[in-house]
Amino acid sequence: MTVFNFKLLRGAPIFDQVVFASIGSMLRGEYRAGQAFPSVRTIASDLKIHPNTAHKVIQFLIEEKWLETRPGIGTVVADRPKTKSEEWRRLLRNDIERLLARAHSLDVGLPDLVEELNKQWSRLDQVRRTQ
Repeated sequence: MTVFNFKLLRGAPIFDQVVFASIGSMLRGEYRAGQAFPSVRTIASDLKIHPNTAHKVIQFLIEEKWLETRPGIGTVVADRPKTKSEEWRRLLRNDIERLLARAHSLDVGLPDLVEELNKQWSRLDQVRRTQ
């Protein structure tokens, strides 16, 4: 396995896959607030991707406030601030649209999608409770 415990899939943008795997690893508690995050070199080497792609991933995660840079330490996982209702809706809207488009392209019905969302939500809740 890799730094984010996943394998790249063919056909999906590498940037998106690495971003989602990174966020997933933070949500699962594999990387916690204040903990050092893998470097561009480590990500590129481990996933066998171009260093520029790894750099773009880290920059995106910094812009989205998942990571922060600390002088003398490097890039670390950021503390996640609580978001207001209207802010989380805005932040999730694009992700939900992409998920729905992907589900439609795979002919996945809403009940199956909701079932999978519930399973994943429960799994993340279990992880949070053990932290």
